[in-house]
Amino acid sequence: MNVLGGLGGWIWLAVVILPIYYVVINSLKNQAGFFMGNGLAPSGQPTLDNYRLVLQSGFARYFLNSVIVSVGSVVPTLAIAFMASYAIVRGKTRFIAATSTLFLLGLALPIQATIIPIYYMISALHMYDTLAALILPSIAFAIPISVLILNNFVRNVPSPLFESMRLDGCSEWQMMWRLAAPIAWPGIVTVGIYDALSVWNGFLFPLILTQSPEVRVLPLSLWTFQGEFTVNVPAVLAAVVLSTLPLVVLYIFGRRQLLSGLTAGFGK
Repeated sequence: MNVLGGLGGWIWLAVVILPIYYVVINSLKNQAGFFMGNGLAPSGQPTLDNYRLVLQSGFARYFLNSVIVSVGSVVPTLAIAFMASYAIVRGKTRFIAATSTLFLLGLALPIQATIIPIYYMISALHMYDTLAALILPSIAFAIPISVLILNNFVRNVPSPLFESMRLDGCSEWQMMWRLAAPIAWPGIVTVGIYDALSVWNGFLFPLILTQSPEVRVLPLSLWTFQGEFTVNVPAVLAAVVLSTLPLVVLYIFGRRQLLSGLTAGFGK
C-alpha cells in the first residue's frame, strides 16, 4: 500500500509540476520559437525579452494596484470576520443567532448573480473606475466564508480561560484580542491567505468596475499583450510568472501558520 501511495504521490506531483514547467519554459521563448517549437522542450536560445517587455508595460503600476486592493480587502475582512465570529460563538441572544444565519446565507449568493446591482451601487456612489470599487465588494463577499471558518477556531478556545480572565476583571474586548485572537491566530492566517488569493486572482470585479489603465490590476494586465490579430503568448506567460511570485513568497513566510490552521483539530 505504501508503494502504491508513493507512486500515486509522484504521479500527482508530475500532474501539478507539468503546467508550471510549461509556463516557465515558454516564457523564456520568443513568439517564433513558441509557435514553431515543441511546447515542452526548453528553448535553445532562452531570452528574458518577455520579462523586460512586461516590466516596461506598466507592470509595477498594476502590481501596486493589486497590492492595494488585496491589503485593503483582506485586513478589514479579517478584523470584521474575527469580531463577528467572536460575537457569534460567545453571544447568547436571538439577534446573534439570526446574524449567524445571515452570514451563512451570504455563501449562497454567487458573485455573477449580483454583479449588476453592485455595478449600479458603485456607480451611484461615484466610485466607478476606482480601487475602492474593487475593495468594498471584495470585503463583502469574503466575510461570510471567513466568519464560517473562524467560528470553529474561536470555539476551540477553552471556556475556563474566558472565566479566568473575567475574574481578573477583563472586558469582552480584552478577552477577544488578548485571549481568543492569539489562540485563533493560525485560523486567521489561513483565512487571510485564502482571501488574499481570491482577491489577487479576481477578474470579474476589475473587468466590470474599472476601465482605465491607472486602476488596472494584474489579472486585467494580461490584456496588454493582446493585439488586433494575435496574442503575445510568451509575454502573457512571463506576466503570469511575475504575478505568481508574490503568492509564492506569501506561502513561504506563512506556510507554517497555514498548515497549522488547515490541520487544526485533527489531533484531538
